[in-house]
Amino acid sequence: MLITLNPHDRNQPFPDVSLALNEPNGLLAVGGCLSPRRLVNAYRQGIFPWYGEDEPILWWSPDPRLVLFPENLHVSRSLQKTMKGKGFSYSFDTCFEQVIDACAEPRAYADGTWISPEIKRAYCKLHTLGLAHSFETWSEGALVGGLYGMSLGRVFFGESMFHRSSNASKAAFAFAVRHLQLWGYRLIDCQVHTGHLTSMGAGEIPRQAFMDLLDVYCELPPSASAWRTERTNA
Repeated sequence: MLITLNPHDRNQPFPDVSLALNEPNGLLAVGGCLSPRRLVNAYRQGIFPWYGEDEPILWWSPDPRLVLFPENLHVSRSLQKTMKGKGFSYSFDTCFEQVIDACAEPRAYADGTWISPEIKRAYCKLHTLGLAHSFETWSEGALVGGLYGMSLGRVFFGESMFHRSSNASKAAFAFAVRHLQLWGYRLIDCQVHTGHLTSMGAGEIPRQAFMDLLDVYCELPPSASAWRTERTNA
């Protein structure tokens, strides 16, 4: 039975993730709010919001969990060639709102979008607090790919990606992982299985193993050099 969260109590604890449903996989709670405190509490406990239009807020903690250890990043020869040959340039945190708007655009393979105005406001607020971040791919001055997510300690929780040019989201992801590794990040949460992330080195681990890693890596201080805005052709 799902726990219903009080939308007026941002401090209300989440139920233990072991109580999440098996079907649909990981559904844990319903309701609540998207305040910064609620969201930080959720991510710290391995929980994230995901819900469609005309649905209440749904909170998830799937088992197994798809993660990438930065040192396991795999960039195929074809992607390396694309990254070098297309004239892409890269940045982070230069246009967070544009990235989340692009991620919210309708996809050819899906009806509607889960990134509602409510979600956008919540993550833009997290961005102003220095907790949510974006990575961007550019071509001839145009934003052609990117991703955004949440950062706690030495863990980056990926949320959504987009591309307007072939392989631009993969290029942004590779750029992101390399920078996160440089900054000392230990773990990237990819949430659930996707073919293109597994092709880049992500793999599934049991939820409890994921929780154990959060207990260690979320408590590590972030690198002092992280998130200093730059733009590069590398």
